[in-house]
Amino acid sequence: MRNADAERIYLDHAATTPLRPEARAAMEPFLSGDAFGNPSSLHHNGQRAKRALDTARDVLAGSLGCQFSEVAFSSGGTESDNAALLGVMLANRSRGNHLIVSQIEHEAVGDTARFLQTLGFSVTFLPVDIQGRVSPETVAAALTPQTVLVSVIHASNEVGTVQPLREISEIVHAQGAYLHTDAVQTFGQLPVTLDGLGADLLTVSAHKIYGPKGAGALVVRSGIPFEPLLHGGGQERGRRSGTENVAALAGFGEAVRLLLPEREAEAVRQTTLRDLLLASLRERIPSLVLNGHPTDRLPNNLNVSFPGLDAESLLLSLDRAGISASSGSACASGSIEPSHVLTAMGLPEECINSAIRLTLGWRTTREEITRTVEVLVGIVERLGG
Repeated sequence: MRNADAERIYLDHAATTPLRPEARAAMEPFLSGDAFGNPSSLHHNGQRAKRALDTARDVLAGSLGCQFSEVAFSSGGTESDNAALLGVMLANRSRGNHLIVSQIEHEAVGDTARFLQTLGFSVTFLPVDIQGRVSPETVAAALTPQTVLVSVIHASNEVGTVQPLREISEIVHAQGAYLHTDAVQTFGQLPVTLDGLGADLLTVSAHKIYGPKGAGALVVRSGIPFEPLLHGGGQERGRRSGTENVAALAGFGEAVRLLLPEREAEAVRQTTLRDLLLASLRERIPSLVLNGHPTDRLPNNLNVSFPGLDAESLLLSLDRAGISASSGSACASGSIEPSHVLTAMGLPEECINSAIRLTLGWRTTREEITRTVEVLVGIVERLGG
C-alpha cells in the first residue's frame, strides 16, 4: 500500500519540527518506567525525575552560556514570552511603566504588550523597515527614563530577518533598561547565547529544535526583579510554580544535546538548499518577490510572494500535491488574515495576500527542493500567475 505521508514533503519547520527518535527515547522512562515521580519529592522515584531535570537544565545552560540557576523551564515559547514581559514589568513598577516591543513580534509578545496597556502600562510598538529590520536608532529614539524593558525578536518567525541585537542591547543597557529576545526560531539555526546577544531574558522552545511540544524555557539573568506568572509550589526557584513536565523536558534536553554539534554544518546545508530553492523559483517565475532581508535571514527560511495570486489557493494546491507549507499570514478561525509582520514592513497588498513561507529542516533533501520547484511552478502557471 502506498504511504502518502511518507512521500510528503514537509516545508513548515518554522511552525514545528518532527520529534527526533533520540528525544523520544529520552522521554520514555518518565512515561512508562519507574521514573514517574514528582521531582519535588525526596524518595527514589522523585529524585530520579529531579536528576533528569537537572541534566536537561545543565545542557540548556551550557548551550545558552548562562548559569544553571538562570534557566526556568516552562510549557513553551508562549508562556516564556508572557512571563518575561509580565514578570519584569510587574516587578519593576517602582522603576518605570514603559515597555518597548517591535511591531513584528510573535503574538505571544505583541498580545501580552497590549494586555499590559490595559493594566496602565505605556507601550511603544517600534516600526521596521521594508526588510523587516528594527533600527537601533529607532530603539534609541523610543527609550525614556521610564523604560523598563525592550523586547525584540531575534529573528522573525515569518520572514526570517535576523535583528541587530548586539547594537540594540548596548543602547538599551546604556539607558538602564532590560532586553528580552524571543530566540525560539534562531536557537536551532544560529549560535544563541545570553552574552552573545546582549540579552537579559531569552525565550527558547523544544518543538522548534526536534524536541517535544509542551516544553520550553525562559532564561532570566540573576538579580533581575521578576514577578512569576504562576504562583503555588515555588518550583523553578520561584519563577514558575507547578510540577514540571519531566518527560517533555528530558526530551528537550536531549534535543539540545544533539543539536549543538550539528547546528553549524546543518545551517550551511540548509542555506545552500534555501538559496537553490529561491534561485530556481526566480528563474521560472520572474514576478516572484522575496520578503525579508536578502542575506541577514535564517538559514532555513524562504518567504516569497506571487503578486496576482492568493496565498490560500497556493497552499491548498501545494497540500493536494503532497507539500506542507504555510502562509506569511496567521491562520485564525479557519481563515487567513493579513500578516501583521508583512503589514508592518509596508509591503503592497498584493504581496501580503500572496505570501507563502517555505521552511526547511534537517531531513530536507535536494530532491525535495527540485520537486517543490516543479510543483509550485505548475501551480502558479495554472492559477494564472
